Amino acid sequence: MSIYTILAAPIESTTEEKNSDFLTFLHPVTSREEAIAHVELYRKKYPDANHVCWAYVIGNTRQPQTQAFSDDGEPSGTAGKPMLHVLTERDVGNSLAVVVRYFGGVKLGAGGLVRAYSGAVSEAVNCAQLVQVTPSVCLYVAVDFAKETKIRHIVNNYQGQILNVDYATHVTLEISLAAAQAELFTQQVINETAGDAIVRSRPPEK
Repeated sequence: MSIYTILAAPIESTTEEKNSDFLTFLHPVTSREEAIAHVELYRKKYPDANHVCWAYVIGNTRQPQTQAFSDDGEPSGTAGKPMLHVLTERDVGNSLAVVVRYFGGVKLGAGGLVRAYSGAVSEAVNCAQLVQVTPSVCLYVAVDFAKETKIRHIVNNYQGQILNVDYATHVTLEISLAAAQAELFTQQVINETAGDAIVRSRPPEK
């Protein structure tokens, strides 16, 4: 689970290919429902367009939670799939691309369509702002009161965050930290408390 990038803000751009206009819109999205809602809005906004093609990818583009695309009447494989390919290749996670096409009278052929739709999305991505996301995990550390300070110190070293502290027969700290660091953190906690600390990935039962 490495760092990945997601779309930070909506962007739009326009390209032209043999008199056909391609209006491209990129939107940050976190669910299929959100993506489809945007697509429907563009259908309503451009009712006279020949095609409203789209593609989205949710999560990390290398291991997406979900992805889908539509050619919306263009020959199969010439619009949605090339659009999705650009989002994946350029690491634009949590994003929806919509391309609204107005036909200009000249047929582009399958290869021309693939180039036009890929190029339209590439152009929009060039203008887009991406932000890095580090996957995080939640851990629960149960330890004696005397060792709470030591745990807090280790959390700081790993740039983690203490979300909650529960004082009962011992102290339970709820911690958020980078998923990639979880194993090392757990090992260090156990080493530095001589095995007294219990590290869990879910809250201890009351």
